[in-house]
Order: sequence, then C-alpha cells, then structure tokens
Amino acid sequence: MTDTTHQAYCLYCGKPVKGRIDKKFCDDWCRNAHNNKRYSQSSGFVRSVNNILRKNRQILSALIPGGKEMVKTSRQKLSEKGFNFQYITHTYTTRKGVTYFFCYEYGYLHIEQEYCLIVSRQLS
Repeated sequence: MTDTTHQAYCLYCGKPVKGRIDKKFCDDWCRNAHNNKRYSQSSGFVRSVNNILRKNRQILSALIPGGKEMVKTSRQKLSEKGFNFQYITHTYTTRKGVTYFFCYEYGYLHIEQEYCLIVSRQLS
C-alpha cells in the first residue's frame, strides 16, 4: 500500500500548509504579503500616474479662491508649483471648438501665449 498524502508548502514563506488540500498559504499574513508584493509590482505605473494627477488637481484647486469659478494665471506659475501639463483626466470641447483640459473637476484653458484660465466644474 502506498502513501498518497500530498504535502503543500506556503507560496510566500515555504512552511508546510495544514488544512484543505487546495490551501496555498499557511496563514492570512502570508496570503496578504504575497498578494501585496504581487500587485505592487504590476500597479507601480498606475500609482505614479495617479500621484501626478492628484498633484495637478491639488495645484489647480489651490489657485482658485473659495467661491470663484475661474481665475487667470501664468503657465510659468503652474510649472513652478510642479504642474505637469502632460497628464490630464479628460478634455472638454465647447460648441465653438475651444478645448479645456481637466484634472478631475478642475481644468484649464490656454489663453494668450503664456496664460491659462483655470476653471472649476461642479459635478451634479
């Protein structure tokens, strides 16, 4: 008679796993650590883009005083604060063909050569 028992080992720490035959980790800590490591590597790019978008939004929101819907500022001032013009969430084109660039609910429109009009769009 042969022994058909199968010994599984934790995918994270390598310790023997006790319990169900399809169990892959010795405990919740190892399961969480394994998944955190696995997904952090694949989502690093997404995380860095989201950080840039959040920073852009924060810069735009800080330049609009409370209660105002729009304000004019220079592109240089935005750049000095760390605004990255390459990252936006979406665009909005008016009927007249004017395109606004948005970071969530805050956007900007290039006016004149060195200035932008910053706008706040209230979502309903």
